[in-house]
Amino acid sequence: MKIPTKLSLCLLFIGLLAITGAAQKKANARAVPTPQPTQEPTVPAAGKRNERPDTAPSKSSKESETSSPATHFYEFTRPGFSYGEIVIEHDDVGKGKISFLKDGYDEMLTDPIQLSAVTLKKITEVLSELNYLDSTEDYQYMRDYSHLGNLTFTLKQGGRARTVKYNWTENKGAKALMDEYRRISNEYTWRFEILLARQNMPLQTPSLMDAIDSYYRRGEISDPVHLVPFLTELSNDERLPLMARNRGTKLIKEIEKSKKP
Repeated sequence: MKIPTKLSLCLLFIGLLAITGAAQKKANARAVPTPQPTQEPTVPAAGKRNERPDTAPSKSSKESETSSPATHFYEFTRPGFSYGEIVIEHDDVGKGKISFLKDGYDEMLTDPIQLSAVTLKKITEVLSELNYLDSTEDYQYMRDYSHLGNLTFTLKQGGRARTVKYNWTENKGAKALMDEYRRISNEYTWRFEILLARQNMPLQTPSLMDAIDSYYRRGEISDPVHLVPFLTELSNDERLPLMARNRGTKLIKEIEKSKKP
C-alpha cells in the first residue's frame, strides 16, 4: 500500500529538520572552548650560588658616599701561599675593606672591615713612635727575605703621604706595624674561611675553630675581644656540628676570662 505523497513529503521534511538541528548542536559544541585549570605563576629556580658567602649586607650608595677616604694602605704579597696577596685599606677610625687572593681563585675577594679601638690604638701608637711621615729611615734589613713575603705600607694624612717597602726588619716599630697588620689579616681571612665552611662544608668548622683557638693562644689575633660577638653567633648556629659550637663557646669563655683584672 502506497503512502500518500503529501505524507511522504512531510516526513521527509521533519527528518531533514532533525538532522539539521543535530548538526548545529555539534558545531556549537566545537565552538565553545574547554575551560583550562588556572595555573600558579612559575617560580624560577634559584641560580647556583657562588661558593663565596655573604659576610655583610650591601651598603647603600648614600653610605658609600659618606664613607671617609682611606688613609692607611697595607699590602702583603707572598706567592705560593694560601693567600698570595692581601690588601687592607682603612680610614682614621678603622673603617675600610680587606681584599685577598686565595689559592685556587682567579680574582681578589673583598670584605668590609671595622678595626676595633684597641687595634687602631696600637697602629696609631706605632706610627707615632716611628714618626712615620717625617722619617726617611729605610726599614729593610740588609739581607733580602722576600721568600717570606713583601710588605708595602702607605700613610696619607694632612695632604702628605709616605710609602715604605720591606720584607724583614730589625726596627722595633716597623716590625710591630708588620705584625699588627698580619694579625688583622689572620682574623679576617679566618672569618672568610669559616663563613664559607658554614654555608657549604659544615663538617670543616670544628677544625677551623681549632685554627682560631691556635691563633689566640699564639697571640696572633690583634684584639680577641673583638671576635666574641662573631664567635657567639657561630656557637648558637645549629647548622654547625655540636663539636664546633662547643669549641667556640669554650674559646669565648677563655677570652672573657683573660680580660678580667
